[in-house]
Amino acid sequence: MSAPTVNPQIVARVDQLLAQMTVEEKVGQMTQVDFTVVGAPENANAGEFIDPARLEDAVLRHHVGSIMNTPFTPNNKAQTIETWHKIQEAVRAVAARSRLKIPVLYGIDAIHGATYTQNATLFPQAISMAATFNPDLSFLEGEITAREVRASGLQWNFSPVMDIGRQPLWPRLWETYGEDVRLASVMGSRYIEGHQGADFSAADKGMTCLKHYVGYSLPFNGKDRTPALIGERTLREYFLPPFAAGIRAGAPTLMVNSAEVDGIPGHANHQYLTTILRDELGFKGFTVSDWEDIKRLYTRDKLAASEKEAVKIAVMAGVDMSMVPFDFSFYELLLELANSGEVPMARIDEAVGRILTVKFQAGLFDPPKPPIPAEANFATPEAAAINRQAARESIILAKNDRHLLPLKKNANILVTGPTANLLSVMNGGWTITWQGNSEDLYPKDKPTVVGALQKQSEGKITFVGGRRFDEPIDIAEVVREAGRHDYILLCLGEPPYTETVGNVPSLNLPEEQTALADAVLATGKPVILLTFGGRPRIITTIAEKAQAVLLGFLPGMEGGEAVADILYGAYNPDAKLPITYPRDTNDIMTYDYKPIESFELNTYHPLYPFGHGLSYTTFETSNLELDKPVIGLQENVKVSVDVKNTGRMAGKETVLVYLNDVAASVTRPNKQLKAFNKVALEPGESKRLEFTLTPYDLSFIGVDLKRIVEPGEFTVMVGNEKARFTVKP
Repeated sequence: MSAPTVNPQIVARVDQLLAQMTVEEKVGQMTQVDFTVVGAPENANAGEFIDPARLEDAVLRHHVGSIMNTPFTPNNKAQTIETWHKIQEAVRAVAARSRLKIPVLYGIDAIHGATYTQNATLFPQAISMAATFNPDLSFLEGEITAREVRASGLQWNFSPVMDIGRQPLWPRLWETYGEDVRLASVMGSRYIEGHQGADFSAADKGMTCLKHYVGYSLPFNGKDRTPALIGERTLREYFLPPFAAGIRAGAPTLMVNSAEVDGIPGHANHQYLTTILRDELGFKGFTVSDWEDIKRLYTRDKLAASEKEAVKIAVMAGVDMSMVPFDFSFYELLLELANSGEVPMARIDEAVGRILTVKFQAGLFDPPKPPIPAEANFATPEAAAINRQAARESIILAKNDRHLLPLKKNANILVTGPTANLLSVMNGGWTITWQGNSEDLYPKDKPTVVGALQKQSEGKITFVGGRRFDEPIDIAEVVREAGRHDYILLCLGEPPYTETVGNVPSLNLPEEQTALADAVLATGKPVILLTFGGRPRIITTIAEKAQAVLLGFLPGMEGGEAVADILYGAYNPDAKLPITYPRDTNDIMTYDYKPIESFELNTYHPLYPFGHGLSYTTFETSNLELDKPVIGLQENVKVSVDVKNTGRMAGKETVLVYLNDVAASVTRPNKQLKAFNKVALEPGESKRLEFTLTPYDLSFIGVDLKRIVEPGEFTVMVGNEKARFTVKP
């Protein structure tokens, strides 16, 4: 399946418009500025964020093609729907006065819901959505996010992240759909399909943006915006396929990697941005730089001798739009380069043509219509119910010794730890503010874990612990209170963060948290460990001593209720780990390791493996069968297997289908996920599931860096069963 084609009528309209445009107007279309460039000085006029003169300067004199971000209130916080409507109306009105009346495209980070609109439905972050293994929920998240973004008067969403998360130190791990190629491809594609529908110009749909192309998510040292060392085979095997899936799903825009791969910054990489992206993957939309990254080719990367040369390098590499973001330097320098011929007009026309095409596809040139009404489309009860279900399906029951959980509602529970009574720890960055750490701005009607337990409990819920991470916890008081309670819910993890702010030197938990854990475990009371955060902090010693472990990651605004639902048995947990959970801070290995990584003294021995997740019931897979033992190079093989609920409680089970190429000309992983299906089963109920493995599923990147299928034996693995088939030439 290739990228969607462009309507010939739109092609003709773009060509006609390009023929009328001056070079200044064209260069302006390639320029994106932050809101601060057009905003009024802070506190100048209460509620009036736009400076009319600045807006006119940007749109009428510099012809900017795009504006992004929120008004520059403290931390760029979320705005009301009414404020967003005013801003969009002001931008549209000025654009309508321009010579050619080219509309301005407004971009926003709405990465787990309409994050910059007050009181929006905020879903689990991507890492937690991946833990649901439920593509239908990802589709619904896309639908609801688009609807709420459009109700806000906005249309272009900088989401989803399609780079896969295979470096747990990386502070943006939680923005990915985990470490597996198939899982990320499926969950990301379904989000795009829900967000855009068949026509992203529809009143309740919106444009998506694939991020961050490509290899950004594997920094060698784990720190944000630092070098990745990725060979071309690894790039093609693991990192390109999710982007290819996003392109096939119809995403019309793509944001460029802020860092570098193999010594070439993303914004200077012609091989990636043009040869692979355009010629091989067939991407027809436009690319946008990340924050100030073209300028940084000069100021940071020392790739260019001047800022002007940086602009030339990036544009010629294949960047179509520059997130400048605070001035018109890109516009001025690219205008000089165009007028001197250093950047050919053919390249300018190519970039502008792509931008205009997307604007036509988005319906921006059509007569303006009022946004869809908020009452029926924003933060509805139906959206909240879907969000709560997503949160429930995202929380992983990793351990449950002697069936400690679920608890009776009359149980007396002591709750302690820095993540117990905060909403921000369940939402992470890009929530209301950039870093997501302004707890006072979070909605008051959404309960924390403590609040949700108190709401649902029929026993005594006591919370002992500071409400901020920098507030010391009185461990002696926690120990005293433990004797008055039946159970201890120990809530550990991370404060919210994103990007470079979230860099850490180690995955180890802070000493204050380990000291609290040691004291709690020493009381002899049954301990339930609950963690929140964007990456797997090391909990091995604590988890081994605790009676139960729940891995919460970032379950979103309904996370508190979802935790209570699971603890009390109102919901049977069914999430699976979308990453490998390391046993120690340097013990980093993904589930699809190569044979050499588990040979002689090398072992794959994580705390919890990819795909791990318990339930309050039990499931069994059996009768694994293939439709034929021998196939040709271009044939499919059908896999069927029974799954049965062998316990006493209704629940959902995700059946994972793995494949291993027994011997090949390039070393193959011990196994790779090729298909999955989540099914609901009543006690005693059984279902026969069928999957189809295609030649693509059997393929890999060969010695000559081309995708091939080789003859030989393959092993299919489901649960504890294996089946083999042979591919003949």
